[in-house]
Amino acid sequence: MRAVGLITEYNPFHNGHLHHLQESRKAADAEVAVAVMSGHFLQRGEPALVDKWVRTRMALAAGVDVVVELPFPWACNSAPRFAEGAVRSLDALGGLDAICFGSEAGELGILQAGAELLLQHEGELVRRTSSLLRSGLTYPDARAQVLAQLAEDAGVAELLRSPNNILGIEYLKALRQTGSALSPLTIPRIGAGYHDLEAVGAIASATGIRRLLAEDAAVTPFLPEPVHDILKKALDAGQAVADEILHRLLLARIGRGATSLVPLYQVEEGIENRLVAAADTSRSYRELVDAVKARHFTRTRIQRLLCYILNEVEREEMTEFLAVGPLYLHLLGCTERGRAFLAGCRKRLSLPLIANYSRLHAALKRHYGPQGARYRLAGRMLALEMRATRNYTLLMKKWGGGNRNRDFYEEMIR
Repeated sequence: MRAVGLITEYNPFHNGHLHHLQESRKAADAEVAVAVMSGHFLQRGEPALVDKWVRTRMALAAGVDVVVELPFPWACNSAPRFAEGAVRSLDALGGLDAICFGSEAGELGILQAGAELLLQHEGELVRRTSSLLRSGLTYPDARAQVLAQLAEDAGVAELLRSPNNILGIEYLKALRQTGSALSPLTIPRIGAGYHDLEAVGAIASATGIRRLLAEDAAVTPFLPEPVHDILKKALDAGQAVADEILHRLLLARIGRGATSLVPLYQVEEGIENRLVAAADTSRSYRELVDAVKARHFTRTRIQRLLCYILNEVEREEMTEFLAVGPLYLHLLGCTERGRAFLAGCRKRLSLPLIANYSRLHAALKRHYGPQGARYRLAGRMLALEMRATRNYTLLMKKWGGGNRNRDFYEEMIR
């Protein structure tokens, strides 16, 4: 079976995602579509609208065959880290032929040129951007100015102003840096842009759909019918997250003092003091982010930092995780065709594939050995994922009851 890999968040799954899924199958001539999907905390530092099992149900109902979770250290991180973790996860399955992503450019050649530019000038880009930050420019403006100076083709530098182009270029870099044999493919993004709040025809961005939901407006035209039913059921049951709860939990954690924040990942340059000062006066999550944000600390970076604080992600531990890559694959769900595909991949898997955490430790022991350093590190990676799931249940508007360690109790979605 030919298979194509998709790197996703599905927050929530919408008509644009359906277009991406269908066109990716065609572009790769693939029978099977495999999505690696972020869990409960996303790349831009936000808790997902609904939990990862609801989002898996939506994906399978729309036609995805396999959904594998992207672990927290990569799911909630910068674009290069996000891309690296996703590519490594898809590669580890062993049976994929290609990876296909949407982009504003819609052409692989110019995106490859952008990836080459970043790979060749990575160190210089960091140095020049840092210098411009000290002169007063914001991070996005400083980076854009340096790229314009480094690029021989102005069109290549312009690429890096569009969010899906940026991610696409990072996927291409990750394929190169990891030595992946996956063939890259891209399709043009259609309809509303990533940040657009207004719909274009039947296509609205995930950001726009979440805004409509917050306003109790209709989203039916923008979601595939089976997906809409699944999402509506979850939202009616109060399974969405609430910003006011997130804000209060963060205030409680930050209130333990600046010193307690210092060991956490990406707490640096005295930002712990800004966090404490902001927490003392903020009346909402948005106010908290706005008060901490600075020209060299973008909103997205602050949002990710708050996720690390909420989930007690320590700098030393995160550094170890990122150095080795994902150490297991969590299978969230698959169709009958997906199960047939996975059966054919069994001998080519390079990481343990687990459908339920209750079987995870046994699988890790078999793969790494009970005394291995990787086995112990995988256990700590697992502990972070469980902590993220427990904390996510605290953010829900209504908790339906049961054990909050849901990774042990939720069965694979079929």
